[in-house]
Amino acid sequence: MASKLILIAVFVLDLIAFGLAVAAEQRRSTAQIVQDSELNYNYCVYDSDIATGYGVGAFLFLMASQALIMVASRCFCCGKALNPSGSRAWAVILFIVCWLFFLIAEICLLAGSVRNAYHTKYRTIFSEQPPSCETVRKGVFAAGAAFIFLNAIVNKFYYVFYSSARENSFQAYGGETGVGMGTYK
Repeated sequence: MASKLILIAVFVLDLIAFGLAVAAEQRRSTAQIVQDSELNYNYCVYDSDIATGYGVGAFLFLMASQALIMVASRCFCCGKALNPSGSRAWAVILFIVCWLFFLIAEICLLAGSVRNAYHTKYRTIFSEQPPSCETVRKGVFAAGAAFIFLNAIVNKFYYVFYSSARENSFQAYGGETGVGMGTYK
């Protein structure tokens, strides 16, 4: 049986990561082009940079959640062999999907945080073209939040199926490790 304590802890970590990713999407940096007081040059002024912190926080909470599930399940590759069954097959499939969703979510969160933290420093002097005030695209943190949600669902199912397959684990030769020997006459 899957540990309810681990499932609750992972749920809380995933919920916090999802909330931080949604907050990062809502608080993305925006920029405005401003002229100096002498009207010689234009430059970019950025508002709050809190979305970077939210994105990094979501990144770390999702990483902690994934690490907890992988430690609890021994990363599926360590430990005793699992009994061939439907639970083991589903655990393998969900293990792969879980890591795929995790990597996509982490890439979205990391890329969004790095891009949100980047502020153009140059300015245009006596130029017709305004400076390029680059900001993170709308939806990058939202995509990360969506994959956090999908990963949260998949990693719970993975852990449940893994635990089910582990309960009925395969023991070759009845669990005896040596060769039985009788008395010789």
